[in-house]
Amino acid sequence: MAVAFLKVIKGSSAGQVLALSGENVILGRHPSCQIVLDNASVSRQHAQILVEHGIFIVEDLRSRNGTQVNKQSIRGRTELRDGDEIRVCDYAFVFMQKATGPSIPISGGSSVISFDVIRETVSNGDDESEPDLKSADQILDNSSVITSISAGSTGHGLRLNVRPEAKLRAILEISMALGKVVVLEEMLPVILKSLFKIFPQADSSFVLLKDNNSEKLRVRATHSRHAGDESVPVSMTVVRQALETGQAILSADVCGDRRFQNSESIADMQLRSLMCAPLNETTGRSLGVLQLSTLDVSQPFNSDDLDLLVSVAAQAGLAVENAAMHESLLKQRDFDRDMEIAAQVQLSFLPSSPPLLEGYEFADYYSAAHAIGGDYFDFVGMPDGRIAMIIGDVAGKGIPAALLMARLHASMRYHLFSAQTADRALNSLNFEMADSGLGYRFITLSIAILDPVRHEIQLASAGHLPPIVRRHGKHAEFIGHKESGMPLGVMSDQVYECLAIPLNPNDAIVFYTDGITEAMNPLNELFAKERARTAIENGPESVAQLIPALVDAVRLFCDGSPQRDDVCITALRRCE
Repeated sequence: MAVAFLKVIKGSSAGQVLALSGENVILGRHPSCQIVLDNASVSRQHAQILVEHGIFIVEDLRSRNGTQVNKQSIRGRTELRDGDEIRVCDYAFVFMQKATGPSIPISGGSSVISFDVIRETVSNGDDESEPDLKSADQILDNSSVITSISAGSTGHGLRLNVRPEAKLRAILEISMALGKVVVLEEMLPVILKSLFKIFPQADSSFVLLKDNNSEKLRVRATHSRHAGDESVPVSMTVVRQALETGQAILSADVCGDRRFQNSESIADMQLRSLMCAPLNETTGRSLGVLQLSTLDVSQPFNSDDLDLLVSVAAQAGLAVENAAMHESLLKQRDFDRDMEIAAQVQLSFLPSSPPLLEGYEFADYYSAAHAIGGDYFDFVGMPDGRIAMIIGDVAGKGIPAALLMARLHASMRYHLFSAQTADRALNSLNFEMADSGLGYRFITLSIAILDPVRHEIQLASAGHLPPIVRRHGKHAEFIGHKESGMPLGVMSDQVYECLAIPLNPNDAIVFYTDGITEAMNPLNELFAKERARTAIENGPESVAQLIPALVDAVRLFCDGSPQRDDVCITALRRCE
């Protein structure tokens, strides 16, 4: 295959010779081109050089600013001859059939070479000014990549082959600074300020971190060398490429920051050099990016600086990860403390001990699936000597259910004392709940009022599980299912019925929530109401022993499976 050469005669790499050995070589601004020309006036795919039957041809690829051969604009394809000058915007090359010195091979495969130049003009057709750094989702840029280094190439150690004294100083600066703070909001400014000591030519910097919930990039810290200047120019193309490839990027761009539009035209802007390095966890997961930029044309960042930034970014990424873990632990500690207090408050709503009544025995059990729960029970002594047993289950678990349970505790006693009967108490309580705007929240509730003189229970239920009555300490059966109405809060005009249940000596009645019936074993089988009835029927005579026996039966059935819902049980027995 024919081989020819391009000698760079204008550009920062003037004098370099490129060997053209492929069938076609594309010149342009896009990083996928074989010859990358980092200039906003260069089109993404500007021109290409082809070989046809041993003849080299240059073709303009409908570029915005055109391609010239010997200072003449070309249209379509033009044959190249030895000594022809090819000009692409601010770049100039000489086409040569032979090379007199060493050359860099360029082919149509994966070989890529990139150039940067000080731009003499800025095209008016494709110029984009970058907004101040307010939201990462609003930023555009017109830069392209000069070179890149794998962000994982240094691990979390040092490569001391490039500027070892500077790299060591950088790591010590960062390590000493980060050793004093563990809060992320305090740590990030420390990192950026330390980098300004390491890179004296830096003018601005920022850290973008991914939001844990949305994965969107959020501005977490900025720093500028100029006092009072909080707006920082950003290249999101570089940021995205650094995140997608996991590589640290070095780029150059005309500074199109709107901060300068009032003082000078964009065409007079100095060249800005950028470095962008990913911040990664130890697992390799991307946390965000760290970016530095300079407006000093005389001191652009170079590949040594980028190598140094990669090492610093590795330490910074580890520090950010540790700070995030520390913050998470603090939040969890505060949350656990709040839940502990909430659990204590909630338990204070529940009876500390069952009632003491001659001829009767009471017992209860309560266990929340989480720190706090939505199950509720109460024993209320009535003025006339009767005792009301209440058990309820608020839809859902956790904090919302617990808050509604607290409201239920206060309202229940008010309506019970006002109505004096179980059915009327449910009617008025339901009207309040339905009118309170609870939305999809509802409550199942049973009220059983014991008359110790008549030895009778007055039962009314709002959609709660039917209680189990055990007669004479032997046969157990469900009761009150037909008389049960809708749960509280569903229908404001619901009218509840009342059922009278006589109690003979050694009769017992047990109330429970669905934490019992919906307990599940490793085979995904439910404990269900019938197993509950059997456990009560075969359980101990005393309800103080019967309730623990029921709980043990559920645990044995679950065979180590975690508790899925709140569990609440109340019971009473007429003694012999």
